[in-house]
Amino acid sequence: MAKNVSQEQSDILLAFQGKNKRVPVWFMRQAGRYLPQYQSLKANRPLNELFRDPEIAGAITLQPLEILGVDAAILFADILTMPSAMGFRIDFINHKGPVVANPINHPGDIRRFGKFSGLEHVTRTIQLINAVLPPSIPLIGFAGSPFTVATYLCSKHNRMMYESPQSFHQLMDLLTDNTIAYLKQQKEAGIDVFQLFDTWAGTLRREDYEIFVLPYVQKIFKAVKLPSIYYLKNCAHLMDLMEKSGAEMLSVCETVNIKDIKTKKRDSGKSSQQPFVCR
Repeated sequence: MAKNVSQEQSDILLAFQGKNKRVPVWFMRQAGRYLPQYQSLKANRPLNELFRDPEIAGAITLQPLEILGVDAAILFADILTMPSAMGFRIDFINHKGPVVANPINHPGDIRRFGKFSGLEHVTRTIQLINAVLPPSIPLIGFAGSPFTVATYLCSKHNRMMYESPQSFHQLMDLLTDNTIAYLKQQKEAGIDVFQLFDTWAGTLRREDYEIFVLPYVQKIFKAVKLPSIYYLKNCAHLMDLMEKSGAEMLSVCETVNIKDIKTKKRDSGKSSQQPFVCR
């Protein structure tokens, strides 16, 4: 079960209500190669091995808290952690990124994949982190959005989207259902907030985003009952649609002038949707 984080002490959780007295600070990619301590821990071990080792993944999650004094811990995992448990063979190659050995090349390939299994190490990692986290520090979990994940899993995702939209929606339905189950697993293990990463949906036209992305992120934010954040890269032309996502906070990129964003206040007693900037 989720741990009891005191909102009186957590500025991040208070920010979801618009009641924080200072601006909380954390980094979207909180653990990574900019930290010498992370490089030392990683050494020559492949990323897949780090993700699957709860002791190591937990230690990496906690490093930025100890080194930088940030206001939140962010689970050390990857947006392809969930699909790697669906049957996709994914390797993380230095200086190249994730490589999928058995991608979806045509609509018939979708039938090869189903529900994920075997992510108990994620649950264990969260439990180990929460065993040592101070009560004032929330743990942020995350997942990749269905569209962004599909860009890695489907070698010709844009072509399928236009030539076989029914098949593409089938893929999005599958990824959406698995993403909801994965985030609920993280919630049960003890995360306090979740973020949905949509790195590639900002490359779409508005009309395509409305059809192939928005309904699926809306379904996720409606299904997972936790404070939520939606990150969409290259989002300047999609800001009004982001506001329909159902996320409680919006994370924007450098394409947006933060001064131009108008915060929407809701009725008293309900949370407000407040954008913040990630660069």
